Amino acid sequence: MSTIISSITRQGAYEPFELQVARNQIQGHRNVTVFGFNPDVDTTQVSVWPLPSLITFPSSALQMTVSSTSANDTSAGTGARTIVVQGLDANYNEVTETVTMNGQTAVTMTTAMLRINYAYVATAGSGNSAAGDIYIGTGTVTSGVPATPYDIIKLDYNNTTTGSYTVPAGYTAYVSQGLFSTGQASGSTQVQGRLLTRGLNNIRMTAAITTLNNGVANYVFEYPLAIPEKTTVEATAIGSANNNAVSSMFILLLVKEGP
Repeated sequence: MSTIISSITRQGAYEPFELQVARNQIQGHRNVTVFGFNPDVDTTQVSVWPLPSLITFPSSALQMTVSSTSANDTSAGTGARTIVVQGLDANYNEVTETVTMNGQTAVTMTTAMLRINYAYVATAGSGNSAAGDIYIGTGTVTSGVPATPYDIIKLDYNNTTTGSYTVPAGYTAYVSQGLFSTGQASGSTQVQGRLLTRGLNNIRMTAAITTLNNGVANYVFEYPLAIPEKTTVEATAIGSANNNAVSSMFILLLVKEGP
């Protein structure tokens, strides 16, 4: 006889609301944790992701390409064989596509995406990992790198580490907690981190800001910060000197609006 696993709340006992959401027991609610990492933040403001720039977004939904810097990331290779890309379409509705890799040769996705929220390696060969950096972008691809990258799965991470998320249509996101950390070999560099929101007008608004010198800032919104549909939340950083490693994290509760 199979065992039925059930929430203890059905027995009249207490179970935290957060755990119930994580167990998909609260209709219209789900949690999203967004983690970002940038290994080299210098004296120009950049997004907390593995590239030395601010994240850019296309003005319209595009059929992007997927490519790797390694020829081993291919359908029968030792590296990544397929990846899953999760994003939003032209109407900010959630879409997902599985892409079969072809090494440094660009593979054009069939789904047009306006935003990418997450991507990860779904299957791999004997290496059990991507063998190179996997790019999602547009334009001419040179040695696996597109002219315009919109996201990246860095070598050996096997999923995107991009501190950015766009709220899907029909949802409101509530930011309950965030974290920003930085480290530098000399320990003498000041790094400023910002949590930003960007709406349909594309203007970056500051929701939180912190300054650190080799440390961690953990901020909790006692009254969660409401982020409307189609709005992007992202983390950025800038150093007073070069060569800072920076990470960010923020936790979202997505609540479905309407009937």
